[in-house]
Amino acid sequence: MSSLLVLKLTPTFLKVHQILQSIPTYCTKKSSCSMAPFLIFLLCIQFHFCFSSNNNAVILPLKTQVIPAWAVPKPPNKVYFHHNVSLTVSLTVGTPPQDVTMVIDTGSELSWLHCKKSPSLYTTFDPLGSSSYSPIPCTSPICTTRTRDFTIPVSCDPKKLCHATLSYADMSSCEGNLAYDTFHIGSSATPATIFGCMDSSYSSISEEDSKTTGLMGMNRGSLSFVSQMGFLKFSYCISNRDSFGILLLGEASIPWLGPLNYTPLIQISTPLPYFDRVAYTIQLEGIRVSTKVLPLAKSVFVPDHTGAGQTMLDSGTQFTFLLEPAYTALKNEFLQQTRGVLRVLEDPDFVFQDAMDLCYRVPLNQWSLPPLPTVSLMFRGAEMTVSGDPLLYRVPGEVRGSDAIYCFTFANSDRLGREAYVIGHHHQQNVWLEFDLQKSRVGLAPVRCDLAGQKLGQGS
Repeated sequence: MSSLLVLKLTPTFLKVHQILQSIPTYCTKKSSCSMAPFLIFLLCIQFHFCFSSNNNAVILPLKTQVIPAWAVPKPPNKVYFHHNVSLTVSLTVGTPPQDVTMVIDTGSELSWLHCKKSPSLYTTFDPLGSSSYSPIPCTSPICTTRTRDFTIPVSCDPKKLCHATLSYADMSSCEGNLAYDTFHIGSSATPATIFGCMDSSYSSISEEDSKTTGLMGMNRGSLSFVSQMGFLKFSYCISNRDSFGILLLGEASIPWLGPLNYTPLIQISTPLPYFDRVAYTIQLEGIRVSTKVLPLAKSVFVPDHTGAGQTMLDSGTQFTFLLEPAYTALKNEFLQQTRGVLRVLEDPDFVFQDAMDLCYRVPLNQWSLPPLPTVSLMFRGAEMTVSGDPLLYRVPGEVRGSDAIYCFTFANSDRLGREAYVIGHHHQQNVWLEFDLQKSRVGLAPVRCDLAGQKLGQGS
């Protein structure tokens, strides 16, 4: 499940996850792959099935799960969020192959699997049942040089094996040994992939969470899947719950997509205490509601001397979190532009997920939301516009009289104890996002992701 879905994985608080996201495939060495220069993954939801007439495409099903907020694990260096939707992909690991289900998370680095046998808890990977499994000794350079992006340094356990600990904002943790094994994706196999074989358990485990074997990290860290597989570019397109989405790994030419607008990835060489250097960080420069640009100084969106205030694109986070000044300005303007259109929930004690305090009452017999003002996030060279239903989220189980409760899907990150802007997958729907690591930029373009999935699935 991020925050796993299962889309972002962060135990209980941190993360976020998604509703329709992406999934990776890979080859250890591109020259040894018999597939096209890129791998296409159709994300299939619920009872949809994946297929392709393109023999060069590798396609895997992606499944969404709803997970109680308190049961969602989360990766380190993330904002203190908790969510209830995640993206998972099924694949096999080891020799002979064992079935595993992993949460796809672009906000995490180290991929890991549950390795401890625990009756009724967790679907686990059995390292003793894999002849290709190899634990990494603490004397290995990987244990001392390639884990520099971890917040907690790796150490030696009593067996002199490389021991890693991932800590989370709610004080829970995930720990175990770094190891190598073969990951099988489609018809390809990637031997000697580094991952965490975790033997710890979380304090809160749900029945749904027990179906998830682990997490697949996709950020810019040296140990992420993207880095280990050597992909310099990947793209994804998130659709709604009922349609196909896609993840594309590698270079591809898609004539019907049209030109992308690019914004640079922000990189810093000096370590700062509150800046995640391996996140997909871009520069937010302003916010527009319908045609009105919020009267905020650009300095509001610039990280300070500690690194606090960076803007991260995180497919593992469900909603979007803004710092207090930006959130308050957006909330007030959205409230003003929806006055007389939506009925505000007058309950100061109700705050959804501890950070979303602008909520509305909508009659249960009202099948669609009224027209809403658009919200555009303005980046350097590009922008992302959110319109319609994604602006509001119906809170499960919350009813007031004959009204359902819907909350504004932008939240206040200051309420959660971390100063950062995080753009979640909920607001990335129907946007083609290309992560170009070679040129250090992100490309954006509005697109119907369900139609894009159909076109790619048909090999067109």
